[in-house]
Amino acid sequence: MIYAMFAMVVLTFIVGIVAVVTRVKSVKNGSVKIKYYRTMGGQEVPEQLTKSTRCFNNMFEVPVLFYVVSTLFVILKTNNELALLLAWVFVGFRVAQAIVHLTYNNVLHRMLTFWGAVISVLSMWVILLIEIA
Repeated sequence: MIYAMFAMVVLTFIVGIVAVVTRVKSVKNGSVKIKYYRTMGGQEVPEQLTKSTRCFNNMFEVPVLFYVVSTLFVILKTNNELALLLAWVFVGFRVAQAIVHLTYNNVLHRMLTFWGAVISVLSMWVILLIEIA
């Protein structure tokens, strides 16, 4: 379980680096004034900047539920093979969602990967409840 959690941490850092690089490039090429970053508003910004920022923000939404349930599995020493598989499925869906979001950004594909991750983490919670009941 801990390796799946670490994979999510790595994904979060990768998306964060993409967001920072995109921001630096936007200032260097003049498409965004540096003062935009004080409040993240007040001017039109390139689509790639918005996508990378939103993708990074998404790394702190549903994944929080994943980190909590995964941590509980570790602390409670609950070794459930299905839960472990679902943890990796969650990571896979999140990787796919980030790739879709940062590249061609098809809304249907993003939604499918999002819901795949949500169903995976919800299933992990149900398994945990069954295990500790």
